[in-house]
Amino acid sequence: MPKRSEEMLMDLWMSLLLVWITCVPCVSVTPIIGQSKSTQTGGSAVVASGLGEGQRLLSRAKRGWVWNQMFVLEEFSGPDPILVGRLHTDLDVGNKNIKYVLAGEGAGTIFAINELTGDIHAMKRLDREEKAEYTLTAQVVNADTDEPLEPPSEFIIKVQDINDNPPQFIEGPYRASVPEMSAVGTPVTRVTATDADDPVYGNSAKLVYSILEGQPYFSVDPNSATIKIALHGMDREMREEYLVVIQAKDMGGHMGGLSGTTTVTVTLTDINDNPPKFSKSLYEFVIPEDLPIEKMGGKVKANDRDIGENAKSTYSIIEGDEQGMFIITTDSQTQEGILRLKKPLDYESKRAYTLKVEATNIRSEPNSGVPFKDTATVKIVVEDSDEPPVFSKPMYLLEVDENASINTVIGTVNARDPDSTGSLVRYFIDRHTDLERQFNINVDNGKITLAKPLDRETDMWHNITVTATEVRNHSQISRAIVAIRVMDINDNAPEFATEYEAFLCENGKPGQVIQTVSAVDKDDPIQGHYFDYRLVPEMLNNPNFTIKNNQDNSISVLAKHDTFRRQKQEMYFLPIIVTDNGNPPMSSTNTLTIRVCGCSKDGIVQSCNVEAYVLPIGLSMGALIAILACIILLLVIVVLFVTLRRHKNEPLIIKDDEDVRENIIRYDDEGGGEEDTEAFDIATLQNPDGINGYLPRKDIKPDLQFMPRSMILVECNLDSVVECLAVFWVLVIRCDCQ
Repeated sequence: MPKRSEEMLMDLWMSLLLVWITCVPCVSVTPIIGQSKSTQTGGSAVVASGLGEGQRLLSRAKRGWVWNQMFVLEEFSGPDPILVGRLHTDLDVGNKNIKYVLAGEGAGTIFAINELTGDIHAMKRLDREEKAEYTLTAQVVNADTDEPLEPPSEFIIKVQDINDNPPQFIEGPYRASVPEMSAVGTPVTRVTATDADDPVYGNSAKLVYSILEGQPYFSVDPNSATIKIALHGMDREMREEYLVVIQAKDMGGHMGGLSGTTTVTVTLTDINDNPPKFSKSLYEFVIPEDLPIEKMGGKVKANDRDIGENAKSTYSIIEGDEQGMFIITTDSQTQEGILRLKKPLDYESKRAYTLKVEATNIRSEPNSGVPFKDTATVKIVVEDSDEPPVFSKPMYLLEVDENASINTVIGTVNARDPDSTGSLVRYFIDRHTDLERQFNINVDNGKITLAKPLDRETDMWHNITVTATEVRNHSQISRAIVAIRVMDINDNAPEFATEYEAFLCENGKPGQVIQTVSAVDKDDPIQGHYFDYRLVPEMLNNPNFTIKNNQDNSISVLAKHDTFRRQKQEMYFLPIIVTDNGNPPMSSTNTLTIRVCGCSKDGIVQSCNVEAYVLPIGLSMGALIAILACIILLLVIVVLFVTLRRHKNEPLIIKDDEDVRENIIRYDDEGGGEEDTEAFDIATLQNPDGINGYLPRKDIKPDLQFMPRSMILVECNLDSVVECLAVFWVLVIRCDCQ
């Protein structure tokens, strides 16, 4: 009963509102001169005329549209079109012939309007997620003339949302990792779901998260979707991977809501929570005493349940290796400890070793900073082997003078058998290192003697290999390098460093240095070289040259006068004696060749030949080159001048294309008729001095005299040089004449 009363009261208020809208118009009068104007202000304008000439009375009534926004429910699929709303205006009073017109988004296709009543219907099924609202325009026009009765008005039809889209995890499935042994509540990862429904209308897009699978290890925050650790002490070595299923439900998680799920694969990452552990506490190895240095003698292994860097360990010997005989390293691939020899073993000295080996994690124990460790005992037994002889030195250095006599003892090598049996040793020279057999060795005592004379200047060093072999076992052989240095004696005389050839200028000054001379000596004295230079006795009073010591094992040769001439003497020979400071001293005579040359004012040598000196008219080579260049330049100028003149027209009396010749024939009646006929060339008569004003020359070919200038050059290339010069002369004459 109360509900019915409320409905009646609502109907009464609506009726009063409609009466007020239709019965209380607002009218205003505005004079308009020359024109009428309708303004859209939310009401319809009615124009009244007849007040006077040129004036109108404008009456505006408030528009009677009764909508603000219209709504239509999405996904409606009834048998009939759904009514969206109704348009109504003050002009629709029953006696007016009007109709409603709809335009805008979806007008005529999605939305249709009843032209008479203004009812708007949705003709198709709408989806808010595809388009949430439509903007349309309504207008009232005359039904007969389609003239608008008022300006168009714009309105919006909104599509109301329904919960028709489930939550979706766009980025799923997820993978995450978290360190093992993490505390409860440690965040693992966060997932995100989206809902295409309207987030501001109702609870269609309000999501709540829950965990469907993965308990009791993990939990999820219902609002933020953050996955967290829910169980204490999760050990990777027990289980490494977990599968978690997360659900997102809309409508705030209430009944009737839609839901979506995703999976999260959680992997526990390793931490260093396990110590290394040797597979056994005692290792035993038997190593032969002849095992080479750096070779492997055994392996140990400490296992670690961790992985990666947390499982890596380093090995060390902490006890039992006071002599430093062994070293242990880590194999990066297998994480094994490799025991190697650092020094050679000797069965006769020590036959067993007991070592304590420790394996230590590279990374420290969590929360303590102390690395995990484990130890094991390694027992090594040395096995006796038949060893080869051992030389007292790995390399011997011996010296011998280059003038030593045959069978001179150079030195001695010594080797012994390290075995307890002590076998005898025999010595030999490896002849592959002494191909010329310059040395011998005593097989019993190892004394090395000289077999052939030595020359230091040929070979300063001799490297031979000596072998020591056990008498009891010939397969046991050792080798040693013996380096023999040949000591120097003064047995070579000094000589010039090179074959000098000095040049002397004719216009040189007295005391001028002609050449600096140095010497070399194949010997190599300990105190170094010192050379003494002097002229041969018969040249001590040489009137032309002298020498000066430069105090650096070299001398300078100087000229005594400036009257040297090539015509008088072209070459001089100066013998010089060079003596070293050896014991006994050695000397040699070397001859310096000196050439007399013609030089420039600056002292630069230009020519050393006598023939070049007697050039015609006393001209130098530079002057001849300059004269030749001038001649070539003149010839080029002449050729260019002729080429330019060739392009000008020649003023010939008779042109080539008008070569007309006339003959005057004289008849002698008393004569013999045609036998007395004489012919004359009219052109010759017109130009008795020859073509172009000059007479033919007998020293030039006739065909060249009357040839066009463009052809003369071609002919010149084919004839002799004399004829070419004649052609140039003719050209010059012709140019002057024209």
